[in-house]
Amino acid sequence: MPSGPPELPAVAPETFQGRVIDAGTDRPLADAIVTLGHSTVRTGGTGNFSIEGRGERIGVRAYGHVRLWVSRAALARAGGEVALPAFIPKALYLTSNGIACPQLRAEALELARTTQVNALVIDLKSERGVVAFPSRAPLALAIGAEQPSLIPSLKSLVDFLHARGLYAIARIVVFRDSLLAEARPDLAVRTDRGALYRDGEGMAWTDPFSRKVWNYNIAIAVEAARAGFDEIQFDYVRFPNAPGLVFSQPSTQRSRIAAISGFLALARGALAPYNVFTAADIFGYVCWNAGDTGIGQTLQGILPEVDYVSPMLYPSTFQYGIPGYRDPVAHPYHVVLLSLQRALGRTGVSPDRFRPWLQAFKDYAFDRRAFGAAQIQAQINAATAAGTDGWMLWNPRNIYTSAGLQPRPPAEQQVGTPHLKGAVPVE
Repeated sequence: MPSGPPELPAVAPETFQGRVIDAGTDRPLADAIVTLGHSTVRTGGTGNFSIEGRGERIGVRAYGHVRLWVSRAALARAGGEVALPAFIPKALYLTSNGIACPQLRAEALELARTTQVNALVIDLKSERGVVAFPSRAPLALAIGAEQPSLIPSLKSLVDFLHARGLYAIARIVVFRDSLLAEARPDLAVRTDRGALYRDGEGMAWTDPFSRKVWNYNIAIAVEAARAGFDEIQFDYVRFPNAPGLVFSQPSTQRSRIAAISGFLALARGALAPYNVFTAADIFGYVCWNAGDTGIGQTLQGILPEVDYVSPMLYPSTFQYGIPGYRDPVAHPYHVVLLSLQRALGRTGVSPDRFRPWLQAFKDYAFDRRAFGAAQIQAQINAATAAGTDGWMLWNPRNIYTSAGLQPRPPAEQQVGTPHLKGAVPVE
């Protein structure tokens, strides 16, 4: 009897070996990340690596640098050396409506052309749960979450941004998701009376313990990575901060921390083949608090699972102030600098593992003061003094000006100037 087609011999894994260096100084880059498929290794103190697997190219990235794809042939031509250009993102945030609006998009691009701004953070999944592109994630289709009219093609958007030398960050809101919670109450957070939990803005939340919720958000992240985004940033990667809520598992500090770090670890593994940076947004007070702030966020739990941690250091959100500064909006420099220094002192990691969110909106919690040039510049100066991997400005209305931003030299203001170098595959 026929036994079916003959089995083909398995392709033996091959080894890539080399050394990762800084393109500007030729110094070795320790702790750089090298990926081949789902395999990942880190460089040692001399920048050397050896990775085994199947494939014709490797992904290479390092904190404070761009990411590169390097083919076997290119690696051989370079004598095994991979030179990564340094790059420090300085970003503006745009909602999906903001990037879709011709005027708001043009204003952001003009600032990127004429000032130090060289990156954009773009909502791909919002607080409501709207997915702004034609996602193929089954759950997004089932609940009608996608609105492809906002971003008809992710790849076209990324190509558009890269052509202008911009670093592209995909923001994905994870557990605050009204659309999914309302469509699938079995995946939602509930009150102790069994009702759907809603926060102060009327938003429902999904259960941070749920693997189905994890997998849904990771599927969207993978779509963004495939499209070429340089970084995936997870926001609202936390528990809702309200008492008396009911989840699928008992909520304790230990279980909350495990859920948040578990989600990020699973995402990191799923995104490994795409050589994409990952980041997580955290509350500003997480830099100071020893516990999980009741939401599952700790520096120790999150740092090992992402490339960058992004504390939201908006002075208006520090309702209790910080030690020595009870009026945070009057001291934006100290709020940002001291929070970062506290985080660095508690963790002992390099400052380029942090990229803070800075306030570019009017105060709402203290004296309603505007945050203009002086306040924005003070926050940027503090982030720079702390040595972070850049910064990001947040304005929910997507309205930004050049106030507080350094001008770009005229010679670099042509459209298409490669402010971000090396972000395309190297062959």
